[in-house]
Amino acid sequence: KAIKEAGLFGHVEIAGSGKENNYTQLPKNLQVSPTSAYLHITTNETIAGTQWHDIPYNTGVPLIADMSSDILSRVLDFNRFDIIYAGAQKNMGAAGVNMVVVNKNCLGKVQRNIPSILDYRNHIKENSMMNTPPVFAVYVAMLTLRWVKNEGGVAAMEKNSIEKADLLYKTIEALPLFRLPVAQEDRSRMNAVFVMEDKNLEKEFQQLAKNEGFYGIKGHRSVGGFRASMYNALPMDSVVALTDMMKHFAQQKG
Repeated sequence: KAIKEAGLFGHVEIAGSGKENNYTQLPKNLQVSPTSAYLHITTNETIAGTQWHDIPYNTGVPLIADMSSDILSRVLDFNRFDIIYAGAQKNMGAAGVNMVVVNKNCLGKVQRNIPSILDYRNHIKENSMMNTPPVFAVYVAMLTLRWVKNEGGVAAMEKNSIEKADLLYKTIEALPLFRLPVAQEDRSRMNAVFVMEDKNLEKEFQQLAKNEGFYGIKGHRSVGGFRASMYNALPMDSVVALTDMMKHFAQQKG
């Protein structure tokens, strides 16, 4: 989507995509032109289940990041980014509100007319209220931020995230019935994608999950398999329950 939308305003070069590995591994050698206006990355990709753990800070061009699906889940130095944007709907509240962090040195460089709503200078000038704000979504975001702070802040969220992901991934690795398609170094802490070695068992496992109260773990239609999301609000108990169910199913089919 970022490629398509940016293409409406100028020439787009793909520095790396992971397509050659069916998006199961992040590109390791980005081909970034020194004349590029910026490098855009999505720090966590929810469909394939990949996440940038080694963020490409030093490419010589401004770095812009879509953090919609892993914002507030780990400690990052925002000063190393030029623009960060994130929808609230995964870790920060309800759909309908977005957060933008921008280095003001990036502003005012567009040499063509663009819609006012896309010019961050206007949002800054109007204190983020160019038009009527989505009050409910903003309120929920406030409550969520207070909760994160009371729970120990982003550092605590990161610790919980690592523990949840480690438990799930190690459980799956220990069960021959399941397989993790994503390269270990690129696995997402937010969205664990896994498949079954015997696809004939998928419907049975999916039905068991539903019976046990696990909803929405079917993988995206473009990937297949299964996907377990572990956003900040998900407690460790839920991951324990999922892994217990998976181990029980594997023992039955052993």
